[in-house]
Amino acid sequence: MKKIIAAVAVCGAALIPAVFVRTSAQAPGPSRVEGPAGAAAGEWRHYAGDLRNHHYAPLDQVSAANFKNLQIAWRLKTDNFGTRPEYKLEGTPLMVKGVLYTTAGSRRAVVALDAATGELLWVHGYPEGARGAAAPRQLSGRGLAYWTDGKEERILYFTPGYRLIALNAKTGLRIPSFGRDGIVDLKLEFDQQIDLVTGEVGLHSTPAIAGDLVIVGAAFREGQTPKTHNNTRGYVRAFDVRTGKRVWIFHTIPRPGEFGNDTWLNDSWAVNGNTGVWNHVAVDQELGLAYLPVETPSSDFYGGHRPGNNLFAESLVAVELKTGKRRWHYQLVHHPLWNMDVATAPMLVDINVGGKAIKAVAIMGKQAWIYVFDRVTGEPVWPIVERPAPPGDVPGEWYSPTQPHPTKPPAYDHQGVTVENMIDFTPELRAEAVKLLSRYKLGPIFTPPPVSKAEGPIAGFRSSGGTNWPGGSYDPETHIAYVPSFTSMVPLGLLPPPNKEFSDANYVMGTVINGVRYVSGPGEDVGADARQATRGEAQTARTGDGAGNINPGGLPFLKPPYGRLTAIDLDRGEIVWQVPHGETPDNVRNNPALKGLNIARTGQSGAVGALVTRTLVIAGDPQTTTLPDRPRGAMLRAYDKKTGQEVGAVYMPGPQSGTPMTYQLNGKQYIVVAVSGGNYSGEYLAFALP
Repeated sequence: MKKIIAAVAVCGAALIPAVFVRTSAQAPGPSRVEGPAGAAAGEWRHYAGDLRNHHYAPLDQVSAANFKNLQIAWRLKTDNFGTRPEYKLEGTPLMVKGVLYTTAGSRRAVVALDAATGELLWVHGYPEGARGAAAPRQLSGRGLAYWTDGKEERILYFTPGYRLIALNAKTGLRIPSFGRDGIVDLKLEFDQQIDLVTGEVGLHSTPAIAGDLVIVGAAFREGQTPKTHNNTRGYVRAFDVRTGKRVWIFHTIPRPGEFGNDTWLNDSWAVNGNTGVWNHVAVDQELGLAYLPVETPSSDFYGGHRPGNNLFAESLVAVELKTGKRRWHYQLVHHPLWNMDVATAPMLVDINVGGKAIKAVAIMGKQAWIYVFDRVTGEPVWPIVERPAPPGDVPGEWYSPTQPHPTKPPAYDHQGVTVENMIDFTPELRAEAVKLLSRYKLGPIFTPPPVSKAEGPIAGFRSSGGTNWPGGSYDPETHIAYVPSFTSMVPLGLLPPPNKEFSDANYVMGTVINGVRYVSGPGEDVGADARQATRGEAQTARTGDGAGNINPGGLPFLKPPYGRLTAIDLDRGEIVWQVPHGETPDNVRNNPALKGLNIARTGQSGAVGALVTRTLVIAGDPQTTTLPDRPRGAMLRAYDKKTGQEVGAVYMPGPQSGTPMTYQLNGKQYIVVAVSGGNYSGEYLAFALP
């Protein structure tokens, strides 16, 4: 077999990307694919199976009767695709014409594999030097996109340093006619000035390709408070998939004269940033609309420098595919203070409500609600009621008096932190939990964060649970959505910015409303005595009885299930079934405080995505456990779609960290899932029946 390697070389200050390509007339090509192209033929051409984000395939070779017999058909460890192993592999591959495409490794290499054997066909890498090292969203990301006009085939992906690269799908070589030698620099033509090396913006989701357009969002650093609230703005753009030329741009923070600009009072639109689209976009090509899930503005938990409702933050926005013009929007959270983002990709669902056929779009998130809209008009399918929001008392903050509450479907996981949803295994554990949190501000959903004070509440709580970035899945035949969710409560208090790092120059960079500035805390930099006292009180509450983080008896603070899988009928707006997802964690199952008690499976906390087939819902454990009958690891589980009953499980050496996908090739169905986390570095596992 002849192999050609284009080695990395230095040309001036630039690195030439390395590409390995297997090229030989005698070299075996990808395994033969049967039948026509498309999902019905067993392919998986988009990150979520299709542009509707269903995570669905009508395959049934793997069934309840044989799921437990699945074996590993091939596996790909990602350690060598970059400078170090990665422990956060979130990718979902594509499969087209017998070739599996995905991203891998800390360098975010693109690899093409034989979908039947896992054999490497080619790999493309693009070293970015200082720009890649400064990127806010590193590692391999969540995948890539495929485009074809029936003759030419391309793979498109985002580098960590925020470049869009187009590759020849057969060779892995860059397309010279796209952008500049196959590359579009996304830090240019952005309607704002940004440093090409250190400017904070990136993207870890996949491009959304609709016809000859590729839609590009933006993401920023994970965490809480940015160095400046006047951060990069997360505008959304569309580029020509053939040439790389910019076609349109949508300003997620509206400029003067644009719809929504008046929701940024005191001209605060000019000195605030973020508000990007970091998750996947949904596209309805028949309607000519793209649906954008927009995130929180800067900063996540204090908005005194951005009074007003702040459109289009935490909104679902429908824009015209051809022009990028807003068709409609719905803001899920006014003046966001909880970092709820719009944390999942929209799902386009065709449903029947009360005998009326509706082209709908469904969105869910950390609120643990599913919001359903007519995707043509933006009208809610069921009423969404504005209800009074709990009051706040942070000096200088601006509060929305109401927040939207869907009436159907009902909430499917914890919302807020109250005495009612505290741990209740025993009365003693409940009493300990109440005591530990007596210094915290409790409340229902939309309870705003307080200022942390030694003599007052140390902190409140924000939701980072519910449904996060993997989102939900949907069966287009039964109109049932399958929604993974989990429990998470994160303490949140506000403090004045530390003196050392956050000066006017690098934190505020603009008008300060009422002279008050806050960052999320308690922080590690403790300057003033009050800060030290507050931090000390918070540490005492965190350790409690010495058993763990705000944990009564070393157990999770809120009652289980800690992880759930919920089936929701979108014709009726009702929950069909709900089951705990994931094995009971070791610290719960082996806890001495629970000795002698019959504790049902609790599920596990962690963000996972689900795959839906003709008969099954498939999702893996988000944590590892140690059980007597197997090594430490996690299970990939299958549930009956109609009842939620678990019908089979197979072992994985690490927790699920990317959403599973499936395809059928040469008469055999494969299920591929990314695993990583803890001390287990990234790996793709392909399961099939013997």
